[in-house]
Amino acid sequence: MVSIPVKPLFVVVLTFSLLLAVILLSPSPQFLSTPLSSASLLDFDIWSVKRLVEWRPCKWWLQGHLTPLHTKSNGYIRIDCYGGLNQMRRDFCDGVGIARLLNATLVLPKFEVAAYWNESSRFADVFDVDYFIQKMSGFIQVVKDLPKDLASKEPFRVDGSKRKGQFDYRESILPPLLEHRYISFTPAMSQRRDRYPQYAKATLCQACYSALRLTTSLEKKAIELLDVIPKPFLSLHLRFEPDMVAYSRCEYPNLSPSLIAAIEAARVERKPWTGEVAQSWRKRGKCPLTPNETALMLQSLRISTSTNIYLAAGDGLMEMEGFTSVYTKVFTKSALLNHEDFTRMHGNTKAALDYYVSINSDAYVATYFGNMDKMVAAMRAYKGMHKTLFLSRKAFAELTSQGLEEEELKKSLWEVHKNDFEIGRGSALPDCFCEFKL
Repeated sequence: MVSIPVKPLFVVVLTFSLLLAVILLSPSPQFLSTPLSSASLLDFDIWSVKRLVEWRPCKWWLQGHLTPLHTKSNGYIRIDCYGGLNQMRRDFCDGVGIARLLNATLVLPKFEVAAYWNESSRFADVFDVDYFIQKMSGFIQVVKDLPKDLASKEPFRVDGSKRKGQFDYRESILPPLLEHRYISFTPAMSQRRDRYPQYAKATLCQACYSALRLTTSLEKKAIELLDVIPKPFLSLHLRFEPDMVAYSRCEYPNLSPSLIAAIEAARVERKPWTGEVAQSWRKRGKCPLTPNETALMLQSLRISTSTNIYLAAGDGLMEMEGFTSVYTKVFTKSALLNHEDFTRMHGNTKAALDYYVSINSDAYVATYFGNMDKMVAAMRAYKGMHKTLFLSRKAFAELTSQGLEEEELKKSLWEVHKNDFEIGRGSALPDCFCEFKL
């Protein structure tokens, strides 16, 4: 039998007792900081999620390593732009890259006069022409006026907008450019930009993100609008107008008869999908989110209902009561601007204000991934503002089709968008932006 001396045993027991007393009587760590309760978890909103990657402007065009311009131009090109402001801006950016590709001189673009958009603005009514020409120096030659022998002529029109498949500009546009010396066209959406030589891509990037600045008067009005919006604020691009719903070919049977009639009037030949096709279409994320669904989505992202929200949207939004009953601090340009100034504005100038406010907002959320959203996201990435997120209509449709509701639905939507935000999904287009791991 092994014997243990009493004195050493007493010392060990006494030491252990004192140590235990210190531990028990010491303040618990959880009281030295905020408890990790359900309330604090709700404060952890989507913008608190740590990003894994960010999209930033690629160095190859920011550093301006240019291929020198040819001493002799192949002719003059005018880009004809159609649709809303951001669609026209997209087409113009593409056109600048194409003009550089073809070694052409760029003529100021023609903006469509569209009654539908309440629009008659020219390029110079929206953008600072002199600033554009200055910033494009070395990238491409830009002129305000044509030579005398061409000034009185209409450009030879080249049809590139409706072609399918890959459209080769060198093969299809360079010959008439050399023959007529002055041509116009609308860029084909199917063109692969990744096949451009780097000098043409750099020209496109410079035009789109560095050289397009609003006119002095329009920028002044945009700054005035930005100044009166309570800070901090989130800019929300919400799309739920009759024409948008009609274009989507989705049905919303719970709307009021008057709204359903407005949608039907806008459908023309776009009849809504029915049966399994309609279900499949919705699950693919093709149906616009209603304002009520948008409010639920924002709540799932733990965005406080007391958040200041600027509504970057056109006229005619439907069912807004479902949103404003939840998010009560909603601001619009029509309410914030002088009424007389607002009524004098055309579609392009109103869209320009929304664009300016959105690229300078503390956060930007969109319910769609249209031309404005792509441009705003890219410009925010260019400015180093990464609180940008696109709500997933596809995830919402899939989860609700599984029968998820209330808290279970919000939890699942949180996971989807948290993953999207971590990797910067949709936060910039890859043409001019590169991925940086954090």
